[in-house]
Amino acid sequence: MKRITIMNVPFLNTDQHSFVALLNKRIQQKEKTFVVTANPEVVMKAHEDSHFMQHLRHATYIVADGIGIVKAAKMLNQPLPERVTGYDTMINLLKIADKNQYRIFLLGAQEETLQKTVANIQNQYPHINIVGSQNGYFNLDSNDITNSIVQLQPDITFVALGCPRQENWIASNLSRFNHGLFMGVGGSFDVIAGTVQRAPVIFQKLNLEWFYRLLKQPARWRRMLALPQFALHIVKQKTKEKAS
Repeated sequence: MKRITIMNVPFLNTDQHSFVALLNKRIQQKEKTFVVTANPEVVMKAHEDSHFMQHLRHATYIVADGIGIVKAAKMLNQPLPERVTGYDTMINLLKIADKNQYRIFLLGAQEETLQKTVANIQNQYPHINIVGSQNGYFNLDSNDITNSIVQLQPDITFVALGCPRQENWIASNLSRFNHGLFMGVGGSFDVIAGTVQRAPVIFQKLNLEWFYRLLKQPARWRRMLALPQFALHIVKQKTKEKAS
């Protein structure tokens, strides 16, 4: 499939529906898959951290989870059809898993949030087989967690450790698995558990989810500083491509 490059990060040119269908096909074919849903903050982190960039390079697919990425792609004359969000991808995969009785492992979040997530998924998707779960408070270098997940052989492992911890864990452990889909889902467990509300539909339609999160969590302002830096780098990339 076609990819476009933004600040050396290769994004898959796809829409939400097509991407979920692609992932389901790979699950059925027992193909190992590492998914990264990246927004401008993730791209800036990769730009500043070569170790993290190397881990992103292990990803099977990187998709545009953020309107900033979509706008940057358009500015670079390589338009993407739409955002492909981690939360929506996870929810769609849960629906498919319910139909196919896929084996699911949930890794990350606080214990209370994790247990609420497990309970809410089981209530809403009764045919999903949740084979195990583990909160996010563990040593990334520990092999115990990885060994237990390997033995359980999940079809999908959702990793909610936050960026870059979740991507680093997946990239470091991917070779240990024979099959399965692995995806970092950030704060999605909090939304499913009901401890954090997703932005109302009107904010989603106006591409202002980031603003809603900032209103609800003012402490995020430091992370938002990556946005103007990202915009500046896109202008530089566009200027460089014009010159060449």
